[in-house]
Amino acid sequence: MAKTQLGARVDEDVAELARKRAADLGLSVGDYLARLVQDDASGLRARAVDAAARFLAEHQAIFDEAEVDGHRPDSSRGARAA
Repeated sequence: MAKTQLGARVDEDVAELARKRAADLGLSVGDYLARLVQDDASGLRARAVDAAARFLAEHQAIFDEAEVDGHRPDSSRGARAA
């Protein structure tokens, strides 16, 4: 497939994030950006966000309960007498 060079101006912090994320994925910045655009154009990203939102909506009570339980003092974890 033929390649076309694009030029874009972004804030330095955005450019650095793109460089780091591309490196984390073992991609060039160009390939990383191409993947982002393809995911966005195909609707993959939107479907993933929608699926995550549905999952959280369906199971929010479980997460809320776990959060409350995680902050509740556990009597078995207190100071112990020697």
